[in-house]
Amino acid sequence: MPRKYETRSLTIESLLSWVKSGEIAIPEIQRPFVWDTTKVRNLLDSLYQDYPVGYLIIWKSPDVNLKDGSRSEGKKILIDGQQRITALMAALLGREVVTKDYRRTRIRIAFNPQTYVFEVANPAIEKDSVWIADIAQLFAPDFEIRPFVDAYCERNPGTNASAIDKALNSLHHIVNNPIGIIELDSSLDMETVTEIFIRVNSAGVPLSQADFAMSKIAVNEQHDGVNLRKAIDYFCHLAVAPDFYSKIEQNDREFAATNYFQKMAWLRHENDDLYDPTYNDMVRVAFTAQFRRGRLQDLVALLSGRNFETKQYEEEVVETTFQRLSVGVRNFADETHFKRFIMIIRSAGFVDSSLISSQMTLNFAYILYWTLRDQGLPAAEIERHVRRWFVMSLLTGRYTGSPESAIDFDIRQIDSHGIAAYAEATIQSQLSDDFWDAALPQRMETSAINSPFFNNYLAAQVKANDRGFLSRDITVRELIEYRSDVHHIFPRDLLKKAGMTRGQYNQIANYVVAQSEINIQIGNKEPAFYFQQMIEQSQGGTRRYGSIDEPNALWTNLAANCIPEGIERMTVADYGQFLSARRKLMAHKIKSYFQAL
Repeated sequence: MPRKYETRSLTIESLLSWVKSGEIAIPEIQRPFVWDTTKVRNLLDSLYQDYPVGYLIIWKSPDVNLKDGSRSEGKKILIDGQQRITALMAALLGREVVTKDYRRTRIRIAFNPQTYVFEVANPAIEKDSVWIADIAQLFAPDFEIRPFVDAYCERNPGTNASAIDKALNSLHHIVNNPIGIIELDSSLDMETVTEIFIRVNSAGVPLSQADFAMSKIAVNEQHDGVNLRKAIDYFCHLAVAPDFYSKIEQNDREFAATNYFQKMAWLRHENDDLYDPTYNDMVRVAFTAQFRRGRLQDLVALLSGRNFETKQYEEEVVETTFQRLSVGVRNFADETHFKRFIMIIRSAGFVDSSLISSQMTLNFAYILYWTLRDQGLPAAEIERHVRRWFVMSLLTGRYTGSPESAIDFDIRQIDSHGIAAYAEATIQSQLSDDFWDAALPQRMETSAINSPFFNNYLAAQVKANDRGFLSRDITVRELIEYRSDVHHIFPRDLLKKAGMTRGQYNQIANYVVAQSEINIQIGNKEPAFYFQQMIEQSQGGTRRYGSIDEPNALWTNLAANCIPEGIERMTVADYGQFLSARRKLMAHKIKSYFQAL
């Protein structure tokens, strides 16, 4: 069996020369440096003490066939070790790093040659002649140690010049320290590379396929990979923090002049958080919508120049891939279409991100939106198909098990059979009468408040413009948008005192969305008691729970909230019967809601 990797040892000086010459690509240099400055200090101290600092993992990109028939040797990509190398470049070479606010700044590490202590430079240290405030000066090409030691001793009378010389020589020679390199073969697939990474890395932090794709994007200077990667990073950051826009304008003027930045300028005024994509989400949607493939490992292969038909690596494939992916990213960021997609999701009753239990399902819905738009379907048809597919996928957990396989299969089937035929066949298969009548009520036997079944039930209530539990004027939508209470119809304290467990009293069939004041007023009263009071209230009696003041409004409210008949007579002894009856009512409401989408 051929070896999957080679191990060797390089000096830090050789490794840094690789970086400076471009032989090895470090995509993280283009992204925020996430290490605390004290970690940089600790790394330098470990090197000075001649302690090992771990292995670096490098994955060699495949060689690419150029248009003239020659071959371009692929770059080495640093898979693990970006932060260590960036820290060394910052501390020893004086390179700037990018902060979390995307500002470029220097990290200055100070050294006390009398005590052999490293510190992060600060104003006090810079004024103290005992400290060398920035060790980068010791690694400058024109640095001469003898004059430097003389000047240091002159500033610090009584200092032993020989000891200072020895300390600085020891510091200067840390670039000769060895560091272990694991170089992975270019023929390895991403699953194998990921597995090797997890086994070697002591933290065991898995790399996603999107991480590999983003690395491939960032290191390609010929096709403007740096700005493409920034476009993805910045969009996702702005979606969460709109005020970040001004920081990009101030700190990254080069990117601010690009078309990418113009495309996302609308986000500076946007506070809707229904869909705040990560870079994983954005890459996946842009790729699948453009390339009709669901596996991100295919994107990595294409970014490397892989021709799936000839099995060769070709520059033309790289060029085409970057062009198409750039289009996909711009489409994703388009204000008109992004907002239109959000409108479609909201029109299905999903008015708050708390109702969306699967981000991957939301991703595919956006992929489907772009697919149908590119096919030229009328807007009304696009809206209907996206709504129905989104709700069906949430109810069935379609993209929660093996999402990439499901996405890849669905996109190919839609391309082959058309959305109308494929969606109809899939929905009939997945949401049969047995599903609505038996499977769904059974699956609702759960205490997970964020379950897709309860979320879909709430979306159905939003869509129907239902009022909150025992509310006359406040809608479920308003309660969800303003963070209402989830109330137990059979109060939790009541059931706990009856000896029931958390899993029993927290059943979703025991939940309703209610105004907090109504929840408080009910307290731990039994349904037979407080519902009798509600009936009296609706007939002109004392107002205790909300503002309902006539019988029809009360029974309409109970029906909208799927409260079983006879609730006004139910005690703790009836709790099991109540749950069974309410699950069926909730399932029926979701069915009616879905069929009307």
